[in-house]
Amino acid sequence: MQSILHQIAAHRLGPILILVLAAFLEAAGDSYFQSGLYRTSGAVRVLSFAGGAAMLVLYGLLVNLPRWEFGRLLGVYVVLVFLMAQFLAKVRFHQSPTPPILVGGSLIVIGGLVITFWKG
Repeated sequence: MQSILHQIAAHRLGPILILVLAAFLEAAGDSYFQSGLYRTSGAVRVLSFAGGAAMLVLYGLLVNLPRWEFGRLLGVYVVLVFLMAQFLAKVRFHQSPTPPILVGGSLIVIGGLVITFWKG
């Protein structure tokens, strides 16, 4: 798995693809824990926790196996996690973003752009 991730990360868009998948796994894993805590019971609760844990383990491996300067990509990653969380909130929990989330999210996106592209 590590050599495959190194090959993907070596391509121009590879880091972005890895970070998109990692952001999805992190946000989805968290959403399964939320379901396990507040929306399910019994065996479904156990499966929600197990699924969430598996996704979070995969996320951790995905972002840490490639040899890259993660801090350099942090701005993009924070934006991707925010966007994935909003997507999953809408799809899984039917929650639309409120005006404060939209304004705060805009600041997150602007901050991610500054971190990523400001050379100085």
